[in-house]
Amino acid sequence: MTLIPRTDFDVFPLNLGTNPFGWTADRDESFAILDAFVEAGGNFVDSADIYSMWAEGNSGGESEEIIGQWLASRGADKLIVATKSGGHPSSEGRSREATYRAVDDSLRRLGLETIDIFYYHYDDENIPLAEQAATAESLIRDGRIRHLALSNYRPERMREFFEITQGSAAFPVAVQPQYNLLHRTDYEDSYRPLAEEFQAASFPYFALASGVLTGKYRSKADLEGRARQGFAEDLVTDDALRVVDALVEVAESADSAPTTVALAWLLTKGVTAPIASVSTPDQLPELMAAPELRLDDAAVARLDEASAPFAG
Repeated sequence: MTLIPRTDFDVFPLNLGTNPFGWTADRDESFAILDAFVEAGGNFVDSADIYSMWAEGNSGGESEEIIGQWLASRGADKLIVATKSGGHPSSEGRSREATYRAVDDSLRRLGLETIDIFYYHYDDENIPLAEQAATAESLIRDGRIRHLALSNYRPERMREFFEITQGSAAFPVAVQPQYNLLHRTDYEDSYRPLAEEFQAASFPYFALASGVLTGKYRSKADLEGRARQGFAEDLVTDDALRVVDALVEVAESADSAPTTVALAWLLTKGVTAPIASVSTPDQLPELMAAPELRLDDAAVARLDEASAPFAG
């Protein structure tokens, strides 16, 4: 377990992403995933008000609604819940009005009185950071959220946010950047130094590069007809496939799975808990095994070398 700085949240070092809920996993499948996750020791889930509005017939909020129904059935104390706002059409932007509306909508869907960790999902550069911080302080004071975190802010804006909120309730406890073997530069050059300097947790998204790092796509043809084709097809390049080859090689030598190795590599790089998702419970064990897999120096070096084209 890993303690999130400046909180009393001790989390399993795998943050379950819930963007498939209401998309590639229906309500019953999502319930089964959450049951299996908790049974295996997991306790931390990540959602957003826009999940999964990209699916046909959805309008956003489906993931939060399913989580809320599960919490109502199993107990609200079973999970630490993180969610995000800023991109939903009904509450877009970072104005006080939009942010309060987003939080209240998420609370209703989740069936909670307080959101454990609330992310500003996207920056809004029309709203001064001091005003954004003041809104977060008010939300915390009102008991609507416990802690604030940031995602998708430019590094210089994120640094300014940390600087102006030092000593206040709105000081972010975590950052959520993109980071994986196929996307290294931004995190390693900018976001990791910020997280380390300001002692914030890091929960990277796209930890498995939209499924490319599971090893199941060994060519572009393998993507045809898949639900994630639109997310992953631009990622399947020759350089990416060489990374997948290295992942498979390391996994075989470690008697593990490429998915597990990809997540374990992130943990060796100091992330607090990578975010990864599944569409069926039988995919979960490979995620949950990552914290226990100890990659040796040779394995890390092999993956570093293979992914060097993505490191700037």
